[in-house]
Amino acid sequence: MAEAENLGAKLEGMADPFRSIVQQADDYAIFLLDRGGHISSWNRGAQRIKGYEANEILGRHFSTFYPKEAVERRWPEHELEVAARTGRFEDEGWRVRKDGTLFWANVVITALRDEAGEVRGFGKITRDLTERRRNEEMLRESEARFRLLIESVKDYAIFMLDTQGRVASWNAGAERIKGYRADEIIGEHFRIFYNPPARERHWPEEELRRARDEGRYEEEGVRIRKDGTAFWANVVITPVRDHAGVLRGYAKVTRDLSDRKRIESLESSERQMQEFLAVLAHELRNPLAPISNALNLLSRKPTADPAEIWVRDVLQRQTGQLSRLVDDLLDVSRITRSALVLDRKAIDLRALLRQAADASMQWFEQRHHALSVRVPDERLVVEGDEVRILQVVQNLLHNAAKYTAEGGRVELEARRDGADALVRVADNGIGMTAETLATAFELFKQAHQGLDRSQGGLGVGLTLVQRLVKMHGGSVEAKSEGPDRGSEFIIRLPLKPEQPIVRPVREGKGAAEPAGGPRRRILVVDDNHDAAQALKLLLESDGHEVRVAADGASGLALARQYKPDVALLDIGLPSMDGYELARHMREDHALDGTLLVAVTGYGQMHDRARASASGFNHHLVKPVEFSALQRLLQETA
Repeated sequence: MAEAENLGAKLEGMADPFRSIVQQADDYAIFLLDRGGHISSWNRGAQRIKGYEANEILGRHFSTFYPKEAVERRWPEHELEVAARTGRFEDEGWRVRKDGTLFWANVVITALRDEAGEVRGFGKITRDLTERRRNEEMLRESEARFRLLIESVKDYAIFMLDTQGRVASWNAGAERIKGYRADEIIGEHFRIFYNPPARERHWPEEELRRARDEGRYEEEGVRIRKDGTAFWANVVITPVRDHAGVLRGYAKVTRDLSDRKRIESLESSERQMQEFLAVLAHELRNPLAPISNALNLLSRKPTADPAEIWVRDVLQRQTGQLSRLVDDLLDVSRITRSALVLDRKAIDLRALLRQAADASMQWFEQRHHALSVRVPDERLVVEGDEVRILQVVQNLLHNAAKYTAEGGRVELEARRDGADALVRVADNGIGMTAETLATAFELFKQAHQGLDRSQGGLGVGLTLVQRLVKMHGGSVEAKSEGPDRGSEFIIRLPLKPEQPIVRPVREGKGAAEPAGGPRRRILVVDDNHDAAQALKLLLESDGHEVRVAADGASGLALARQYKPDVALLDIGLPSMDGYELARHMREDHALDGTLLVAVTGYGQMHDRARASASGFNHHLVKPVEFSALQRLLQETA
């Protein structure tokens, strides 16, 4: 205690300015210890930081400020020993306030010596670094979390480059995307990820230059994996600078966009395919229209010449076959794009099957097939689109006729099977192998026909059958006992609980042609001369007055002069297309009473919507069955 009092007296004897500075210092605990470590002075900062008043702490050993664990291992004494031996001791660690709370302190202990060099005591300065340590800990934790996050990300390759472009860090995503382990790639130049042409023109270095000069660089392009395969990547490079603005390296983030690129490519291919199919249908239907109309004209003139009759029959069959192929192809396209909508109603399958058989007789008569049709006495009512179900049955009948030799046998049967209606089409034709059965409903797959492809077809008929049946909630199955042992197709459709009386289908090639109706003034605008003339002759044979124009501009002029009751307009016209022609006609009030009918090879849903928006009243797809046009003229008279 005497030594502490002497040190206190020495402090009192300090020059007033220095004593005042020490006493008033608020941010630092500054106090004296005697040689034994007892406290002999206490300033304002010590009181604030440690919590003790001077009269509470003077004379006590400075180990009071240390945690129990530090006291037990005699750390306070160790600090004084080091300070006495070396003249100074500095440390950071936990200290204890009067209220028992801990704070993180920076401690400096300086040995005080007399003239003879003997240690008389120690000066001790303590700073409270709790807030700084807390911030440092938070920063370390944040960096650790960020590092863990980066290293754990697998969908992005995230890594650092040094200023020369060498890989300095590597995360799990980089390993997954690029294929290299960290120990294989760190230290390598990042040009390894580029293909030879890019390396030869120094593109990796150019990317770093742009990132450095512009603050950021982003691009999409081909990159190379460890195994040599290429992938499509999105790359972002950002320069990393220190607080002084000095470049320290680059951060690089790479995304593998191969799947997205593949999807975009498929979508583009799909759009191109749909555009191609639309154009194909239009170009095929355009020549079919005059052929079909010319055949209608020929059929009105009786003849006894067997050769002429044979020619007519061949043309009618092949024209119908070509029309059916175009329609099947477009229907499959619509189904794959979910663009086909069913017009559902209650249907009695018995009447529909009889109609399908009647419409298909031409195929069986041509090859002398025996067709048997068996339907039950009870109604088989399903909910569906009668046109599409008729299409399904006709496709199966046509398939049976195509693959059954001349003089063969085909059976069409319908019956109830539990809660389903079962429709069966069987033949004794060429049959199917196990391989053919496995792929029977795949698009563009056909039974083997030989190099001459004598049966024709695109291989879409059964695909269309399966997908239409599925749209009706049913199923279709193909069976065969092997080559030359015939084939069997079984359709199941869910029956409706109630079976109201329904109207059978009355449309299709087997329907009787109605009369042409009252005489009308008709304008035909078509740049296909054959199609226009054939349609003109057919309409005139029904008693109508007909005028013809070959392009949109002359068609508009003729319409204003002629003022037709009905205008049959092609869409793909030169100088002014059919949509524009229709709009101009709708703007002319003198033509308000004219019925506008689009007659075109474009028959998809959006084509019909566009025609309606342009002012058309009706939309007919080439080749138009003349009977359908006759009904339209009669119904609109």
